[in-house]
Amino acid sequence: MRASYAMLFGLAVFCLVVAIATQGEDASPAAPAANGSTATAPDPLLQLLVSKGVLNAEEAKSLSGTPTQQRSQLLDLLRQKGILSASDYEALTTPPASAQVAGNLVASTAPILPAAVTNPAPEPQPAKPAPPKVIPAVAPLRVLQLEPSKPDGLVPDLKLGSGARLKLYGMVKTSVIYDSSSPYGTDMPLPGFLTASGTTFDPGPTRSPEFHAKARFARVGTNFEWPDIAGSNTAITGKLEFDFEGNFTRALNRNISTVRSSMASIRLAYGRVDHKFNDQTSMFALFGQDWTPFGSSTLPNIFETTGLGLGFGTLYERAPQFRFGVGHKMGGSRNVFFQPEFAIVMPAYGNDPSNVADQLGYGEKQGADSGRPEVQARLVLQWQLDKAAGVAPAQLIFSGVQGERKVMVRASDVPLCSNPDVAVCFNPSTPGVLDPKVFQEAFPHGTQTTTNRAGWTGEVQLPTRYLTVIAKYWSGSDLRFYFVGSLDSNFTDTAGIAKLCGTDAAPAFCTASSNDGGSASMIFGASGGTAVMAPQRPVRSQGGFINIGFPLGRIFGADPAGRNAGWQLYFHYAFDQAKTRDVLRLGNQRSKNDLAAATLSWKMNNLVSFVLEESMYRTRIADPNNLATAPKYEGVGARQWHDIRSEFGPIFTF
Repeated sequence: MRASYAMLFGLAVFCLVVAIATQGEDASPAAPAANGSTATAPDPLLQLLVSKGVLNAEEAKSLSGTPTQQRSQLLDLLRQKGILSASDYEALTTPPASAQVAGNLVASTAPILPAAVTNPAPEPQPAKPAPPKVIPAVAPLRVLQLEPSKPDGLVPDLKLGSGARLKLYGMVKTSVIYDSSSPYGTDMPLPGFLTASGTTFDPGPTRSPEFHAKARFARVGTNFEWPDIAGSNTAITGKLEFDFEGNFTRALNRNISTVRSSMASIRLAYGRVDHKFNDQTSMFALFGQDWTPFGSSTLPNIFETTGLGLGFGTLYERAPQFRFGVGHKMGGSRNVFFQPEFAIVMPAYGNDPSNVADQLGYGEKQGADSGRPEVQARLVLQWQLDKAAGVAPAQLIFSGVQGERKVMVRASDVPLCSNPDVAVCFNPSTPGVLDPKVFQEAFPHGTQTTTNRAGWTGEVQLPTRYLTVIAKYWSGSDLRFYFVGSLDSNFTDTAGIAKLCGTDAAPAFCTASSNDGGSASMIFGASGGTAVMAPQRPVRSQGGFINIGFPLGRIFGADPAGRNAGWQLYFHYAFDQAKTRDVLRLGNQRSKNDLAAATLSWKMNNLVSFVLEESMYRTRIADPNNLATAPKYEGVGARQWHDIRSEFGPIFTF
């Protein structure tokens, strides 16, 4: 009897911490109003939060009472919206040490009594957090910062002697996983039929079900802020973040326990400068490794984040970049905000060299060999779609990318056109005349070919009080580095090129390895009476996803302060399709991948969640009518492969 495992699934949402500086009550009494009551001046901090779109007008009006009571309600509201973490809230609501001992320092005319009979005043106890008034709506996962950082806006955990301030964060995420079919033996899902022939994909007599327990989701990061002595209109911030999703350590003392020894790897490392020109307009410059503006603005709320839909239509990446943007607040009742961004990014294509040890030196050489950066841009329009309390703003995003790869063959690697047994290589310009060096004579300095990467996305995030919809559509060419395009990159176009090597009975192309560790095998032949190297073409593809989230606690009227407030349900569907004609010319069969998932999450409190995810990953071949050439699965030709995956686990954040 096959075991079945239910797995709880969740997503760690990382929010930028906005520090709110507390202000005391005005020491002078308010001026009497005309009707005899005492008028209270509007809180400037509250006005600023409304103008920045953090709060809407209805939320601001809901704050009542004395200034101190209003401030307490404001902090509680910011905590409910996820802007303040539990630790930030506690730090802002706990009286400072000076206030706690002030009662013992007040001068008194009472006679001094012996210590034994002195009754010191009890120290004030920290105020208990006010219970939340509303259950927040489902918030979209946004990894790219939009609105500018505020000077002195970080509530630090550590202060360095240089003046820099640090705020630590992270998560410990674990899960147990059951896959109905996992032929690669990995703890994350991958598309089926990854090899060109598909024969090595065959798991044998079974579908290869597997069980995994996983802890390498763990993530740690630090937000930085540096003081700016020149003024208060510039904020200098940064981030350093790493996780343990890297490779596994192979060492003498860990050969037996390699499977539990995953290595730390960098995720984010950048510095950022924000400058505010006025209340409406600001600009920023970011330097370092961050999420790419192309495609990364919208990510799905799913529990499996090692791949995050890798090969199944998500489209995202993190890469070294210089990024610049200008933001403008248009205001109005919807708090409209608009920001264009531009970036120059490290050109990378994710090639697999024949020697994996050369991945860094050669695997990305084709991008760097282009001698130019990759160019990316995005446009973001943000507005408050639903003005109800606890609802994040909506966003509409367009992004694009353009880059170039170059593949080179050195002169010493240009092939000879000969065969030791049967000489069939003839000079195409002089039929019948054998010329083994025809290619070396045509390319005395070597040769090269280039291909272009281009792509665009349309993305939308629509949070409402009872339903949050996020969706993305993308289209482009050579998008393997962005984990889409069925993980295909390019193919060699041999159309119209004659085979000059081999034998009369079995003619073949002459081949040579590229200079980037052999990640490409270049083809030489004849076209129009001329010796040529076949060009490469990018694989074209399209795809996208839709993710719908329901705040079950809010929908069913749960107590905002109760245990049932944190229930959320997500439905997800994504597809990734490479153009069939390009796939077949590549010599592959993998054409379309899709993913369907349902995720149930229970937020026990602000720091702990439990998640269950049930999903299906599927791959279909490009030519389902030709099983003779189809990849093998369970020993026979297969039109498709699928994996029913169950995953369950907790997420502890800090």
